[in-house]
Amino acid sequence: MAHVWTVPSEADGARLDRWLADQLPELSRSRVQTLIQQGHVKLDDRPAKPSVKLPGGARLTLELPPDPLREIDPEPMDLDVVHEDDHIVVVNKPSGWVVHPAPGHERGTLVNGLLHDRQLASSGDPSRPGVVHRLDKATSGVLVVAKTDRAYTSLLAQFKARTVRKTYLALVHGVLEETEGRIEAPIGRHRRHPQEQTVRSVGGKDALTDFEVLARFPDMDRTLLAVYPYTGRTHQIRVHLQAIEHPIVGDAVYGLEDDADALMLHAWGLELDHPDSGERMRFTAAPPPRFRTYVDGVAGRRSPSSGPERS
Repeated sequence: MAHVWTVPSEADGARLDRWLADQLPELSRSRVQTLIQQGHVKLDDRPAKPSVKLPGGARLTLELPPDPLREIDPEPMDLDVVHEDDHIVVVNKPSGWVVHPAPGHERGTLVNGLLHDRQLASSGDPSRPGVVHRLDKATSGVLVVAKTDRAYTSLLAQFKARTVRKTYLALVHGVLEETEGRIEAPIGRHRRHPQEQTVRSVGGKDALTDFEVLARFPDMDRTLLAVYPYTGRTHQIRVHLQAIEHPIVGDAVYGLEDDADALMLHAWGLELDHPDSGERMRFTAAPPPRFRTYVDGVAGRRSPSSGPERS
């Protein structure tokens, strides 16, 4: 598939990879950079580097190569469907499930299961049909997937405009004294550990997370939080809570050694405008049993399953 642009005057001096990623929101910036480095992007019919500055009026072409993951095998799976209509499907993703196929995870993903008995949007990256946002493999909870191209475009625009409201439950180390707070710290790739993210004052992307205390467990040195991320950086909640020295219980990458056998982070709620009717809709899913069981053990009582009141 070929894409052709004439660089507008207002983009004069912009970095090639950043500008191109903005034109193709369905592709990650790293994917765009890889395509440039592999020679699939040409500026005035010549290969270019990701960091080259664009001249206004130049002709920019992108030839997308065939995707080895284009053909995704549908697989029967026991899915926890929260809501489904002709336009979207909302699922409660279990911890341990990968959202879409990727190298090393060609089968057994949520998308493989969704394709077993439904069609998903054909827009965007063919290896992740209908996917407009993701949850980490270790994170459970609510996730929306587009079934039509119209829904895909609408949902993608809502996430980009930050009008989608996300609510997470997180059990963290330590007892927070404040009842609520805000973490505003840029996030970028870790220089020494490229698979990890970290707070970076230089070279990071803006990231904003609010939180409020739902319950404190001083005897176990734990706090249960409702967390509201306003941006969608990779590992954002995990990195931000680590940055304020209250990492999530069970986080093998950004946390402390503890007795939890899973990441105590759950996407409890998602609020968005329906892509067809425009109606504001709110979807929720109770935490998985092992999350509740662990919190019950810490609290010495039944943990809340209804989630926070704030939306």
